[in-house]
Amino acid sequence: MNNNYDPNNNQYNQQPQYQQPQYQQPQYQQPQYQQPQYQQPQYQQPQYQQPQYQQPQYQQPQYQQPYRPVAPVPERNLVVYIILTIVTCGLYAIYWMFTLTEDLNTLSGDTTAVSGPVTILLSLVTCGIYTYFWMYKQGETIDRLKTNRGMSSSYTGLVYLGLCFFGLGIVAYALMQDSINKLIK
Repeated sequence: MNNNYDPNNNQYNQQPQYQQPQYQQPQYQQPQYQQPQYQQPQYQQPQYQQPQYQQPQYQQPQYQQPYRPVAPVPERNLVVYIILTIVTCGLYAIYWMFTLTEDLNTLSGDTTAVSGPVTILLSLVTCGIYTYFWMYKQGETIDRLKTNRGMSSSYTGLVYLGLCFFGLGIVAYALMQDSINKLIK
């Protein structure tokens, strides 16, 4: 036996060669998916027939006017009304406002206008502010009535409003009453 070790000898320096086993990946087959065969239903448009349209026969509705007794408007004595307003410290002016409103509503034939009691109530509730508006509207109504009857008219609503604004409401009432008396004749 030779115990000589020779470093140059490759016999001892060689490592054993191992072969790595070859791994083969299994072959998977993708399952074949078959989509079910659906048939698209055949849509049929429903058959509609256009209805025969007939124009309804309308009649003009008969509106009933609210009942307001129409009495002839009396001619009022202007001097008596002024004296009664002064003697009663203005309390008679409330009644005078009522009569002026009712007389003008009767003369104009306007059934939708504010009535006398409502005018007084609104004037009291608004602490007299509604009176200014009322004066102006009364003047417009008088102008409209004068124009319809062929009489000359001016901006009496503004005149009444100005008189009332400067504290001369009794003068505006007197002018209104004078215009109403002229319209009655």
